[in-house]
Amino acid sequence: MRSTVPSVIVALILSIPGVCSAESHDDLASDAAGLQQLEQRAEHAEARQQAYLYTELVQAYTQMAGKQMAAGDIDHANATLKRIQHLAALIHSGLARDAKKLKDAEMLMHSASFRLKQCLRAASDEDQPAIASTIKELDKVHEELLAQVFAH
Repeated sequence: MRSTVPSVIVALILSIPGVCSAESHDDLASDAAGLQQLEQRAEHAEARQQAYLYTELVQAYTQMAGKQMAAGDIDHANATLKRIQHLAALIHSGLARDAKKLKDAEMLMHSASFRLKQCLRAASDEDQPAIASTIKELDKVHEELLAQVFAH
């Protein structure tokens, strides 16, 4: 009975819509193309808008990482987690500027962190450190976003 409980929990987590759900390779490829466009838009946006756009990217990449993990594509999922960490660093470095849509960015960051925490519970022991590290980065940026929201 004990060995079936973790597998039942993993199955329940994976069945939640939008959380670590598997999609076809074509869906992931179309997601990647859209993400590239959004990333280019963020890179060329006004400094005030970059934090929000990068947070949208974190949200989207978080969903992609969950899909990749659910599909068993751990190598791509790890690369996606590294991309999320890079975007979190960009958000962190840009927060000193006057940011637009801070509250929206804070809410997206909270949602992305929550999704990754759900994926962490479903991940294998060997995949958990990479996910936990990404969650730590996102939580740090989330706290900074909250501080900025309350400062304005």
